[in-house]
Amino acid sequence: MVGESFAYAKDAIVGKWMQWILLLVATILLCIPLLGYTLKVFRGEKPAPEVDGWGTLIIDGIKYFIVSLIWAIPLLIIAFVTIGAGITAYVMNPAAIIGIIGGMLAGFIILFIVAVITGLLATIGIIRFARTGSMGEAFNFSAILETIGKIGWVNYIIALIIIGIIISIIEVICMAIPYVGMLILFLLTPLLVLWHARYICQLYDSAGAA
Repeated sequence: MVGESFAYAKDAIVGKWMQWILLLVATILLCIPLLGYTLKVFRGEKPAPEVDGWGTLIIDGIKYFIVSLIWAIPLLIIAFVTIGAGITAYVMNPAAIIGIIGGMLAGFIILFIVAVITGLLATIGIIRFARTGSMGEAFNFSAILETIGKIGWVNYIIALIIIGIIISIIEVICMAIPYVGMLILFLLTPLLVLWHARYICQLYDSAGAA
């Protein structure tokens, strides 16, 4: 899947410089059009779709953002409670700083665990939204769990870790390059987004899901 996804992304932009430029423009515009384009990839379009219909891309991107924000609500609540409680406790009793730090550390551990679980579910949920056009399907927990079960929880988690490590290494290498590293990473953003989106799409399809 790594190889096929990379070939998919490469064929979409290498030699098609206008397509690459348009995706960079979509990235600059608060990433909203890029999110809308990603939904087209999630729908299984092959080869990679053209960057057109900007009105649709923006609307779909906003929907994608809303779905992602809803999935993030538990994380925002835990983070707000953890930080807020820590600050309040410190203001009321600065001498208890060690206990406060311990409490906040526990809160962040819970936040990490919830983030992992949410990420696993949201990834499939967003593709369900892309395939059905229904925002409600992004939160169809029974269907999401059924799809992950067909992929296999271990296979699913390992697959996500693999693509996460690969892209993270590329990002770290780019940022380590003095002066021009961030520019290189920006220029590679369309390639990385397409690569990741196609990879996730294949992972979803491996469950035989529609």
